[in-house]
Amino acid sequence: MLHAAAVGATAWHPPVWPWALGAIAADHVVVTAMGLWPRSRALGPNVTRLPPHSGAGRVAITIDDGPDRNVTPRVLDILQAAGARATFFCIGERVSANPELAREIVGRGHSIQNHSQFHRHHFSLLGSRGMRREIETAQQSISVVTGERPRFFRAPAGLRNPFLQPVLAALDLQLVSWTRRGFDTVKRDAGAVYARLATGLASEDILLLHDGNAARGHSGEPVILEVLPRLLGAVARADLATVTLPEALP
Repeated sequence: MLHAAAVGATAWHPPVWPWALGAIAADHVVVTAMGLWPRSRALGPNVTRLPPHSGAGRVAITIDDGPDRNVTPRVLDILQAAGARATFFCIGERVSANPELAREIVGRGHSIQNHSQFHRHHFSLLGSRGMRREIETAQQSISVVTGERPRFFRAPAGLRNPFLQPVLAALDLQLVSWTRRGFDTVKRDAGAVYARLATGLASEDILLLHDGNAARGHSGEPVILEVLPRLLGAVARADLATVTLPEALP
């Protein structure tokens, strides 16, 4: 609409073209900023906390970028030892490459949701057709392996553009971001990652960790393996329970 108005104004009165061009540029900057803020709702519905009616006394631990055959099994053991459940936002091609592991995630009471087919770094630059192909292919990859069709989508790195919401609506998917994340793909200090997640921990929080693309801590182990047991301890001390997203979001 703004572009059409700018073109019309320029055609009607050519000397205003610098102002029209500036308005278009400013519009692009605003839209880009909205997409670069993962928790923004300006581009459409975006779940960043569990709803009060279903999340009271509970938190959702979400784990991205897997499954990873070297890390995910150990994550599953940690969750089981604590009696906790999590939601895994998985990459479609990794589910297809590790079908037994994906089925084990579901078999242990966790949930697998859609994190795109290839986790392309330029996902937020794709047009409508490219986004739909990435998301719909992942839906198929996950459904074929697990027998369950995802209901939720998380954009790679949380970055998106205005084309995403119409695609999600057409595929009957809901965008989910997070309340807080530990940046455990880049931070090697497990203590710092834990502090980001546990400080101010509260009912209805959605927490983000990674089993795929996980940074290695100072011990050489993936950071999530050091952080997750401590985080689950903090959840227990706060008298909170863990819940999967399909359970919390009807």
